[in-house]
Amino acid sequence: MKHHRLAAIGLLIIGAALIWFVWSTQANPESPWRFKLGLDLAGGTELTYKADTASIAEASRPGALASLHQVIERRVNLFGVAEPLVQTERASTLNGQAEDRLIVDLPGVTNVKAAVDAIGKTPVLEFRLQKTVGTTTEFVSTGLTGQYLANASLEFGNGGASNVLGSPIVLLKFNDEGAKLFEKITSEHVGDILGIFLDGSPISTPVIQEAIPGGTATITGKFNATEAKSLVQNLNFGALPVPIELIGSNTAGPTLGANAITAGVLAGIVGFLLVAVFMLLWYRLPGLVADVALVGYLALVLSVMKFIPVTFTASGIAGLIISVGMAVDANVLIFERIKEELREGKGPREAAHIGFSRAWPAIRDGHLTMLISAVILFWLGTSLIQGFALVFALGVIASLVSAVTVSRIFLLAILPEANTGAWRFLTGSGLRK
Repeated sequence: MKHHRLAAIGLLIIGAALIWFVWSTQANPESPWRFKLGLDLAGGTELTYKADTASIAEASRPGALASLHQVIERRVNLFGVAEPLVQTERASTLNGQAEDRLIVDLPGVTNVKAAVDAIGKTPVLEFRLQKTVGTTTEFVSTGLTGQYLANASLEFGNGGASNVLGSPIVLLKFNDEGAKLFEKITSEHVGDILGIFLDGSPISTPVIQEAIPGGTATITGKFNATEAKSLVQNLNFGALPVPIELIGSNTAGPTLGANAITAGVLAGIVGFLLVAVFMLLWYRLPGLVADVALVGYLALVLSVMKFIPVTFTASGIAGLIISVGMAVDANVLIFERIKEELREGKGPREAAHIGFSRAWPAIRDGHLTMLISAVILFWLGTSLIQGFALVFALGVIASLVSAVTVSRIFLLAILPEANTGAWRFLTGSGLRK
C-alpha cells in the first residue's frame, strides 16, 4: 500500500502543477501558451477556394500548390491581420470529392467582399526607382511591370569579377518591349536602386551597375540559395500559379464568437458538475476518486492542447465534453466489476485488483474503437471535423490513462483489506446502506 500512496501523492502534485499551468497561462494575456481560438470562437472569416489543378501534371501539383500558398499568404499578410492561417488540403478520393482546396482564415475580418476582392485580384509586379527628396526616400514607378517579364531563372556565380563563386544569381528575361524599356531605365539611372515590388511589397532592391541591353538582367545580393529560389518562384508566379474558385465562406462576428465560448464553457462546467455529483452520490468513495481523476484528466488534456498547440473551435469543445463522458464510462465499468467482487465477499483491495483486471478488456476495446473513429474522421473530414476528431482523440487517450492508471492508484492507496464498519458504506453504491 505504501508505494501506491507515494504514487498517489506524486499524481496529486503533477495534477496541481497542470492545473496551475492551465490557469496561469490563460489568465495572462501575453502568454504564448494561451489557447489558440478558431474563427468560430475568435470571430473572423474563412474562405474556401477550389484549386483547378486539372491541367497540371500529378508530380508538379505539390509545387504548384506550394506556390499558390505562398502567393496567397503574402497577400493576406498585407492585410495586417493578426495570426492569419492559409492552408491547402487534398480532399480524399474516398468521399467522392477528389479536389485540391485552399483554406484562408482571417481572424477579425468580417467584410467578406473586401477579403475576397483582395485575395482574388491579379498580383502586380513592378520595378520602381528609389528617389530621395529632401529627407524622404521613396520608390517611384518606372512603368516596367510584370507584363514585360518573360521568365526568371536561378544560376550560381562562376567566380567572375561581379560575383562570388557559387553565389546564387537571379536571371530576368524580358520580352522585346520590356527589353527596350529596361535598357532605357538602366542607362539613365546607373548607380540608383531599382526595387522589385510584388503586390506593393519590395522583394528585392538591387543597384543598377550599368546600362543593360538585350532584355536580360541579373540580381545579385546577400541571399542564400533558398531565398534566391523563392525569389525566382515569386517572379515566375507573380500571377496565381493555379486558378482558384471561391466555393464557400463563413463569417463569425466577435460577439457570436464570445457567445459560443461562454455557452461552450458553461455547458462543459454544468455537465462536469452533474457527472461528478452523480458519481459521488452513487459510487461514494470510488465516485470521489473518479471525480479527482477526472479533474486531473481535464488538466492533462487542456495542457496537451496548449503544448501542441491545438486550435480550439466549437466542435473541439464538443469533442472534449464527449470525451469526458467516455472517461466516466470507463470508471463505471471498473466500479461495477468491483461491486460484483464485493458481493461475493472479497475484501476491498482484492475486489479492486480483480475489478480492474476484469474491466480492462472492455475498456481497451471501447477506447480502441473510438480512436479508430477519430482517425477516420481526421483523415476524411474537413478542417471543422478534423478539429473535433483531434480533440476527441486526445480526450480518449487521456481517458484511458486516467481510468486505468490514476483511478487504480488512488483506490489502492486508500482501500483497506477488510470491508468492515464505515468502509462497508463507503465502498457500497446506490441507495443501499
